[in-house]
Amino acid sequence: MLHQNIRDSFISILWCDMIIFGACMALAIYFRKRPEYHRRLVFLATCQLMQAAFVRFHYIGYYDLFYPALDVLIVAGILRDVAVDGRVNRVYLYGFPAIIALPAWASYLERVNPNWWHAATQTILRP
Repeated sequence: MLHQNIRDSFISILWCDMIIFGACMALAIYFRKRPEYHRRLVFLATCQLMQAAFVRFHYIGYYDLFYPALDVLIVAGILRDVAVDGRVNRVYLYGFPAIIALPAWASYLERVNPNWWHAATQTILRP
């Protein structure tokens, strides 16, 4: 039963990934005529997809370092902007804090599994 509760609480991680990826791709489609925004939004969405790959590396996934590893990728994009453009693009200024805060919240829900979250997952996952 405990394993099932842990599995059920993990849905917060999956939803977080879907929300971030979906929001970044939707905004990238919206800003398709502004390549400086479009490129960076697609990059952020792609970085979010890398979570599934990073979690499979034993030394990253076992210690739950997959989100910090994603943040390192995004920081590399930010450093590229600073080196090439001399400034940080707005997409990173607004998107990066959200990409740090949402996974932190999802990790909290997955690890602590508060009663209200447990009840919500039971309602969603059970017919």
